[in-house]
Amino acid sequence: MSRPPPHRPPRPDRRRKQSRPAEAERPRHRRETLRIAGLPAVEALFARAPGAIERLYVAPDTAQAASALLREANARGIAHKIVPEAALAKIAGTTLNGGILAETAERAPQQFDVGQARNWADRWQPLVILDGIGNPHNLGAIARTAAFFGLPRIAISDHPSQAAPSEAAYRVSEGGLVWLDVLRIHRMPDVLRRLQPFYLTVATALGTGRSIAPGDLAAASKPVCLVLGNEEDGLPAATLAACERVVTLPGSGRVQSLNVAATAAILINAIAGPRARNLS
Repeated sequence: MSRPPPHRPPRPDRRRKQSRPAEAERPRHRRETLRIAGLPAVEALFARAPGAIERLYVAPDTAQAASALLREANARGIAHKIVPEAALAKIAGTTLNGGILAETAERAPQQFDVGQARNWADRWQPLVILDGIGNPHNLGAIARTAAFFGLPRIAISDHPSQAAPSEAAYRVSEGGLVWLDVLRIHRMPDVLRRLQPFYLTVATALGTGRSIAPGDLAAASKPVCLVLGNEEDGLPAATLAACERVVTLPGSGRVQSLNVAATAAILINAIAGPRARNLS
């Protein structure tokens, strides 16, 4: 007679999911670190917000040019270190770091306040609003222009394609984003309509706007709020409809359009005239 099979305890169900960790055991949200690279950007950070700097890294070839920053870091108790170029590239995540990098806490855009905007208009401070600018390099280039001409702030939308201030944008801005307050606008068309009593809201569009010379904006009776849109699709229809004017820069016709950052540079130069710069 054959013997019955030996009794074996049931195997554990390996398909059973592991229990989720208790709330106290879950990792806490970690504050994001922003890595600002390039000597002009780091110099701007030391000039405007040195208290926000957590660490400073410098490549040997940049140490002489950054000697004043290293002395200030030492005086302020900011951790700083001279590291080989390969190590700096690893920390920065790019070889395009200019030989210097500062780590600081991420700076999130603040909420746009129409009430504050009335005060800015009283001081004749132009506004630049970006609604769907998707390329961080374009964001950085526009910020560089805005800071160069003395604008104190720019605003960005909650458009799905809108680039936020990033390490790439900070690098391209050459310190411009450090000097600017970056604000976030929700419900863009509503905000643009509420700005009209004290700003001339001007949208840019390819082929559908009235051809305009930059000097026309410089002669406006109100400070200008310039609105620029996505590199491929332009501004949303609702944004265009909410602006008082829709304009197009005239060209030779040899190429279809300018890069949005080039358009911004031409028009910001026009709207940030001596009156705006003297009152900023």
